[in-house]
Amino acid sequence: MVASREKFSSQASPELLEGMREIARKEGRCLQAVLEDAMRQYLEIKAQQSPNSEFMSHYQASVAKNRRLYELLAQ
Repeated sequence: MVASREKFSSQASPELLEGMREIARKEGRCLQAVLEDAMRQYLEIKAQQSPNSEFMSHYQASVAKNRRLYELLAQ
C-alpha cells in the first residue's frame, strides 16, 4: 500500500536546501524522504514542548495568584 501524498510548494535558503540534498545523496535517498523525516521530527519536538508551555502558564498564574501567601511563608 502506498501512502498518499499531497503536493505543496515552498521556498528555502539555498544553503539549507543544499544541505538537505547532500544528506539525501549521502544516504542514497530521495529529497522528499529526507524532508518528510525532517518535518516529522519537527512535529514530534513541537508536540513534546507544548505540555511544557502549558505547565509554565499554569505555574505563572499560580505564582501571581498566591504571591502574598508565598511572601508570608517566606518570613
